[in-house]
Order: sequence, then structure tokens, then C-alpha cells
Amino acid sequence: MNEQFQLNELKEQPVLSVRTRTPVANLPQEIGKAYGAIAAYLEELGEAPADAPFTAYYNMDMEDLDVEMGFPVSKPLPSRDNIHASIIPAGKQASCMYKGAYTQIGSAYEALGAWVTEQGLETIGISYEYYYNAPGEVPDEELLTKIVFLLK
Repeated sequence: MNEQFQLNELKEQPVLSVRTRTPVANLPQEIGKAYGAIAAYLEELGEAPADAPFTAYYNMDMEDLDVEMGFPVSKPLPSRDNIHASIIPAGKQASCMYKGAYTQIGSAYEALGAWVTEQGLETIGISYEYYYNAPGEVPDEELLTKIVFLLK
């Protein structure tokens, strides 16, 4: 695997998102539902995403994932129903780009985790995935995902 690891200090990023708990088997449907609802709401507001859609993982319990799915936005926007105005917090982040099927992404997580440890850094236990394309748009082996670990 040819990851290129990066360490960045980022500013707080406003987002519109939906947070839920779900088994991993239902994750694709939950992501699709959340992105669709948020995209429709952004259109109603006359706004557009400021970056690629993301999913934040607050745990790694595959039977009961605590996930937040959303879009970065250019400014704070109002919440509505289950769509919440939130932020990706400012701070240090370690990241890498992964190209390939989602089913094989675990090796990129392991490599990034090992690199973070080698640098003498520590995660806070929250990771983000930013999706630069989607299944159905490109073959699985062409999927581009940025993996981000928030650091202490």
C-alpha cells in the first residue's frame, strides 16, 4: 500500500450532518439517506457543500456504529429536523488518501494508525472518511477516500 501520510492543523469547519447509530450492514443505506436529505436541504437554502461528503466514526462497534454523515459548508447554517448544524473541531489531524474498495479500507486505517504512533502522536478516537467519488460512479478499485484521525 502506498499511503502518503500528512499531518495538518486545521481550522474549525462548519457542517450540516445527521448522527445515528446503525449496524455496519445498514451503513450504505443510512449514508445515502442522510446525504440525500442534507443535499435537498442545502438546495432549499441556496447553498452548496464546501467540500466532499464525510462520515465520522465515533466508535468501531460494527454491530452498533455511532456515525455522523454530512457535508462541510462555507458558513454555519440552521439545523432542521434531524439535520444538525455542527462542526469538525479545529486541531491537529493525521490523514492519508486511500484508493480502492471500501471492504479493503481496514489496511489503510492500520497503516495510518501505525504512522501516528511512530510520530509519537495520539488519536482522540474519532475518525473521518471523505468520499471523493462513489460506488456506481467508478469501479470499486477507483474509489477515493481520505481517512482522517483527529489528534490530541
